[in-house]
This record gives sequence, structure tokens and C-alpha cells, in this order.
Amino acid sequence: MRISVIGCGYLGAVHAACMAKLGHDVTGIDVDPAKVSELSNGHATFYEPVLDELLSEVEESGRLRFTTDMSAAKNCQVHFICVGTPQKRGENGADLRFVDAAVDGVAPYLDPGDLVAGKSTVPVGTAARLEEIIHASEPDAMLVWNPEFLREGHAVSDTLNPNRFVYGVPDGSEDHPAVAILDSVYEEPLAKGMPRLVMDYATAELVKTAANSFLATKISFINAMAEVCEATGADVTRLADAIGIDDRIGPKFLNAGIGFGGGCLPKDIRAFMARAGELGADQALTFLREVDAINMRRRTRVVELTRQLCGGTLLGQRIAVLGAAFKPESDDVRDSPALSAAAQLQLQGATVTVTDPQALPNAAKRFPELPLEPDLEATLAKADAVLLLTEWKIYRDLDPHETLALVASPRILDGRNVLDPAKWRAAGWTFKGLGRP
Repeated sequence: MRISVIGCGYLGAVHAACMAKLGHDVTGIDVDPAKVSELSNGHATFYEPVLDELLSEVEESGRLRFTTDMSAAKNCQVHFICVGTPQKRGENGADLRFVDAAVDGVAPYLDPGDLVAGKSTVPVGTAARLEEIIHASEPDAMLVWNPEFLREGHAVSDTLNPNRFVYGVPDGSEDHPAVAILDSVYEEPLAKGMPRLVMDYATAELVKTAANSFLATKISFINAMAEVCEATGADVTRLADAIGIDDRIGPKFLNAGIGFGGGCLPKDIRAFMARAGELGADQALTFLREVDAINMRRRTRVVELTRQLCGGTLLGQRIAVLGAAFKPESDDVRDSPALSAAAQLQLQGATVTVTDPQALPNAAKRFPELPLEPDLEATLAKADAVLLLTEWKIYRDLDPHETLALVASPRILDGRNVLDPAKWRAAGWTFKGLGRP
């Protein structure tokens, strides 16, 4: 099929490449000429494993091209909206300017029977409003809401082999013609037995925000348990193992640490609260305020534990921070708890050096005042304390004996609970974990 993908950031670039991999003829459209130039040369403007290789492969096949010209959407049958919905400045609500601009931009090029498929995460009620805009331009075009469920670091595999497809159509009916069109788009993964659920617009929009809110709640729950464990001398890792065996709970997202970040969970739960307030259902989501508060409190806890680790003061202490991205296998530093904690440590008098395998260029843009060092050994050299704040494999695999020879004082805070405390203590380190005795 002929497909346009409007918005070629993280979501759009991955989606465009994967649709071309599935055999479709794809045009990616973005307003940023520099981004379009990089993508046209087979390079994403962000780090995502295997994406550059996939871009080069499908571009060489002739099935993928990128442009800044919205008229390139003309004669495409399906138009995916993949733009960002960031948090409004000074508010909790989602900023829908980019979604509105994308729909306004493609509307003049729609033909009868064309399908606009929204993938961006939007507040409930957005699809119904956008459908009116589309029908004002082309009454016989259709809108479907088809949310994405990508994990950064696994985005290509999650697009090609998702764990479910969600189609939101106006009447929620399997018989809606948009369903058959999307089935054709996703014919290959659907043939493998991937679940497909058809529902109304509002339910489809809520699927993504509800899923992210549930995951955020689960993470904040185990982090709250870590606070209780620290007060009682219990071990949150053993606690998580025990409750995770219960199949009603499950072990995933029960890893206590410094909290969640990135461009999705924090802003999505805040936008969900804001939208609930607009709908008069704010009391239903008041618990998300505490979920958010617990998450932000973890960053302060890192500072407090580092001060304890350094004998009660941060002034003049040389702190090596391992990790800048909000999660491994990503260069995304949006709302990164690692960088937030590093900045707080610096403000309180510590001499901080941050390293990361991929995220330092983005970190430099967000926190230009933080010293950044690409070399791991140089970061560790003469450190008074080491903080593991993003669980890249290179940090999980550190040898405590070899690392001991580099630092000034053998003190380490495992902010992700991925190291073996006994192994590090046996090597002579003062070791602190979050929620661990």
C-alpha cells in the first residue's frame, strides 16, 4: 500500500521504516529539513538499536523516502499521524498543536476512501474532534485511532511484532471499512496471530493512557515499598521476588530504583489527570498525583543516600554518575531521573562527572552546566563515590576489583538494584542499594 507517515521523530521514523520493511511504499514527512536529510541518508536523529541498519535496507529497496513537502501525501491510501504530544509549559495537559497541524496539513490532500490513522498519544476526546476536521475537507475520508505501544530500545521489534493491535473507529464496529484497510497494512504480523481489538475512539485513546498509568503506578508502588524497607531493614528485591510470583501481580515493573522518566510516562499521567479534571472525573485519578510524587521523590532520595555515603557532606566530593539516559539502549534524556539527581548533587556542592554510552550529546543540550565525560575510566578516576543510575550492560558488568583501583574512595550507590551487593562488599566497597539493607 502507499503510506505517508507524518512526523518523523522517534515514533514516526521507526514506524516508517517498519512499514517499508513490511513491503509498503512509504513516504515520511517532517517539517525539519535537517532531520529529513539525516533520515534520507539512513541515519536516525536518535539512538535506537538496529534502526539505522533498517533505514538503509528499506531506502535502498526504494520503498522508503523522506521529505518536508506535505503534498507528497497525495495519492497515499493511509496517513499515519506520528507527531509528539509534549506536556504544556506550566501545565499538566498535553500540547496538541503538532497533532492539529499534522491533520490540518494532510487534510487538503485526502481523497475519498483515504484513511488517517492516529498513533500519537492524545487525551480522550481528541479523535472525535479531529474526525470533524477531516470530514470538513474530505467527507469520504476516514479516521482510525491506532495507538502505539513501543518500548525505547525495542521499538523496531515492537512495531514489527507487537503484542496487540488496537483500532479505534467511530462506531466500534468490526464492519467499519477502516478495519479492513488497517488489516491490510498489518497483514504480516496479523498472520502470526497477533491479537487485534476493535473499539470506539474514546476507548482506544484510553487504552494507551490507562496502560501507561498502570505501569507508572506499579513502578511507584515498589518504590514506595523501598521506602518502607529502608525504614524497617527489609530487602525490597526479595520482597519483589516474593510478591511477583503471584500471577495476579507478576514480576515485571517491580524493580525498585530511582524512578521512571522519558518522554511518555511522566507527561502521560499528568495529561491524564488534566483531562479527567476537564471531564469532571478528577477524583477518579487523584491517586496518580501520589504516583507522580513518589516518582519525583526517588531523585531526592538519591541525593540523600549519596550524602550518607560520603560521610554526611557533599561539598567538594567527586561523584561519578554512570548513566544519563532515562533507560538503557536509548539516548533519550527527557525527564531523566539520572540527570535530575546529578544536577541536584552539583547544586549541593558536589563535583559531578556524568558518563553514558549514547546520551551525552542530548544531556549537554538539557544540562549544559553538568560536566560530561565519554570515557568510563576517566569518569571513575579519583571518584569519592560512584552512582549507577542507568543500568547499561557496561555498568552492570563492572568488575569491583578493577574499578577499585580507579577510585579515590570505594563507595557505590546502586540506583537500579542490578549489582550483587555481596560481591562488591567482598571487594572492599561500601555499598548502598535502594530499599536494601
